[in-house]
Amino acid sequence: MTSTLSLPTAAGRRVLIPLALAQFICSFAGSSMNVMINDISADLDTTAQGVQVAITVFLLVMAALMIPGGKLTNRYGRKRCLMVGLATYGVGALLSAVAPGLGVLILGNSILEGVGTALLIPPVYILTTLLFVGTATRARAFGAIMALGGIGAAAGPLIGGLLTTAISWRANFGFQVLVIVVIIVLTRKLEDPLPADPTQPFDGVGAVLSAVGLVLVVTGILAADNNTWLMLGLMLGGAAVLAAFFWWIRRQERSGREPLLPMELFRHRVSNLGLVTQNAQWLVLMGASFTVGAYLQVVRGYSAIATGGVFTAATVGLLTTSLAAERLARRYAQRTLIVAGFVVTVAGIVLLLTLVRAFSDVWAFTPGLLLIGLGLGAMLTPSVNVVQSGFPDSLQGEISGLSRCISNLGSSLGTAVAGTILVSELTRNGYAAAMIALAAFGLAGLAAALLLPHDSPDRGAV
Repeated sequence: MTSTLSLPTAAGRRVLIPLALAQFICSFAGSSMNVMINDISADLDTTAQGVQVAITVFLLVMAALMIPGGKLTNRYGRKRCLMVGLATYGVGALLSAVAPGLGVLILGNSILEGVGTALLIPPVYILTTLLFVGTATRARAFGAIMALGGIGAAAGPLIGGLLTTAISWRANFGFQVLVIVVIIVLTRKLEDPLPADPTQPFDGVGAVLSAVGLVLVVTGILAADNNTWLMLGLMLGGAAVLAAFFWWIRRQERSGREPLLPMELFRHRVSNLGLVTQNAQWLVLMGASFTVGAYLQVVRGYSAIATGGVFTAATVGLLTTSLAAERLARRYAQRTLIVAGFVVTVAGIVLLLTLVRAFSDVWAFTPGLLLIGLGLGAMLTPSVNVVQSGFPDSLQGEISGLSRCISNLGSSLGTAVAGTILVSELTRNGYAAAMIALAAFGLAGLAAALLLPHDSPDRGAV
C-alpha cells in the first residue's frame, strides 16, 4: 500500500501524472468546443445555440452525477471507478469523433463523456487527499492537478483551434481518445489506499432527486431566451426538487439509514464558503471562455485557430500562478490567495469589457484574459484545499463528489448564463451584458472569500 506520509518524489510523480492528466482532459473537453462553433454548426447542419446546448449538457451531466459518482467510490473502490470512468469517457469521445449529427454528438460528448467524467473525477481528488498529507504537500499535489485542469480549460480553445484548422473538429475528439488511452496505461499499477466496501448502501432516491433538481435549474436558464414562463417553471421546479432532496437525506439520517450525502457536509461553514468560491471560479472561467469564443467566431468571423490563439494569454496566466501553488501556500494564507484571485479576475473581466468596446483590434482581449488566468490560477488550489481538508478520510468520497459537483455546476451555469445572454443577442451589446453578468458572479465569489476565516501560511518543510 502506498504511504500517505513519505511519498518519494518519483513515486509522487507516478501517482500525480495520470491523475492530473485525467483532470486536464475533462477540463479540455468542456472548453475546446468553444472555438468550433462555426465548424460544427456547418458540418452537422445546426446552429450556435445547438452547439451551446451540447456544451452545457456535457457540463450539466457532470454536475448532476458527480455526487453519486463520489459515493460509488466507497462501494466499488476508487481505482475501479476511475478505470470505468475512463473507459466510458473514451467510448463517448470516439462516438463524438464520428458523429453524423447533433443528436449523436450529444450522446457521445454530452452524455457518455459526462457520465465518464462523473465517475473518474471524484477518485482523482479522493486519492490526492488520501495520499498527500499537510497543507503545503497537498497544495503541491492539488496545484499540479488544478494547474493541468485550468490549463485544459484555458488552453482547450487553443489546442482545439489548432486541431480544427489543421485537420477537422473531429480530431479534437480523437485527441481525447489518445489521452484517455495514455491515462489508462499509466494507472494500471496505481494502488487504492483504502479497501472498497461492497456492503455500503447506495441512496438511489437521493441520487435521483439531486440530479433532477440540478438539471431542471440549468435547463431553466437555457430556456430563458425562448420562454420566460417556462424558465420560471423549470427553475422553481428544480428548487422544489432540491428542497425535497435535503428533506430526504435528513429523513434518512434520522431513521438510521445512510443518505447520499450526510448533512454534516452542509454544516461546515468554512467548507461551504469554499464551495461557493469554487462554483464562482469555474462559472467565470467557462462563462468567459464561451462568451469570448462565440463572440469572436459568430460576430467577428474569426477562424477556430485565430479564436484559440486569443486564449493564449489566459493559458499563460493560469499556468504561471497554478504552478506556483506550493510557493504561494508557503508565503500566503489560503484566504489571502482566494481573495486576491477574485480581485484580479474581476479586474480582468472589467478590462475585457472596456477594452473590447473601445478597440476593435484582437489584442484588446489579451490584458483581460491574462488577468483572468492569473487570478483563477492563484485561487483554484486553495479553494479545493479549504473544502476537502475540513473532513476526515471517511468522508472524502462524499466531499469530493460534492466539491466536483459544485465546481461543474459552476461550469454549466457559466456556459448557460453567459451563453443564453450572448446567443439571444449576438452583438457587442450581448457581449457586454454577458461580461457584466460574469463580473457580478465574480463579486459574489469575492464576498464569500472575504467571509473565510484568517489562517496562516504553511511554512513547514515538505
